[in-house]
Amino acid sequence: MLTVRPYRPDDRAALGDICVRTAHEGGDSRHIYPDLDLMPGIFALPYAHLEPDLAFVLDDGERAVGYILGTADTAAFAERFRTEWLPLVSERFPPLDGPPTTPSEVMIDLLHRPERMILPELAGYPAHLHIDLLPDHQRKGHGRALMNAFLDALHRKGVAAVHLGMVTANTAARAFYDRLGFHEIPVADPGPLTYLGRRTAPV
Repeated sequence: MLTVRPYRPDDRAALGDICVRTAHEGGDSRHIYPDLDLMPGIFALPYAHLEPDLAFVLDDGERAVGYILGTADTAAFAERFRTEWLPLVSERFPPLDGPPTTPSEVMIDLLHRPERMILPELAGYPAHLHIDLLPDHQRKGHGRALMNAFLDALHRKGVAAVHLGMVTANTAARAFYDRLGFHEIPVADPGPLTYLGRRTAPV
């Protein structure tokens, strides 16, 4: 039986594995980002480290096979990312000396620019999230259960609205978010992302 539960420190390795295996438009990213610590170090582990009370996992009885995590305050998180998280990973992934030229360097550049998370168009949606499930556990209702746990935690903190940025090419993810009541938030220069938001009232 699969259950949604709060994140525990011993879930760290599973979080990293899930992130790597879903980081390329919802699929495996190992052929694009060969260092398996890179994507988790940007999109998963800093959230579990800085705001563990907003991290939840889908547990299959042996390990985590999905997660949802995020922050209640994006601006405050970006500051803590710079001051508390970057010192932990900068030796492994130092800042670039010039413009990025490979997919991994593009991500390292993102790692060192946490202020990119702060967009004026998203000010009314102060929280943000990341959700990922291993392929075998997708499209079975588990994503909705994870989202409910996260939204309820935000709601209890008094956070009114949440946003996320998804790769526009990931149409399956967009359909999932549409079903959960997310709507598009226009952003002036979104790049490869589409920004979505919703109130934190439970799904």
